[in-house]
Amino acid sequence: VRPWLVTVARRIVIDNHRSRQARPREVDPSPLEVIPAEDEIDKALWLMTLSDALEDLTPAHREALVETYFKGRTVNEAAEALGIPSGTVRSRVFYALRSMKLALEERGITA
Repeated sequence: VRPWLVTVARRIVIDNHRSRQARPREVDPSPLEVIPAEDEIDKALWLMTLSDALEDLTPAHREALVETYFKGRTVNEAAEALGIPSGTVRSRVFYALRSMKLALEERGITA
């Protein structure tokens, strides 16, 4: 019985050793927390693309778009801030949005 018991014990030790080698090593997760999440990366890429597309606009169109969309002002408030008629703001926003759509499509972004 003793030789059998020694053989079983030996095989258990060998199996445990093999299973430890087969498992991946545990990694400290703290360095992984520094890496930004996929959503944050996507957001950063989107903001960079949007910023590039805004740079393609004329200054007048960019101002009108920033005042109405990014600052959340009404057309009348934007017109007052820019010192131009509200109809001009509407027109500039319309053409700015059209230009932005084309610029984003050129960069591979579609709605």
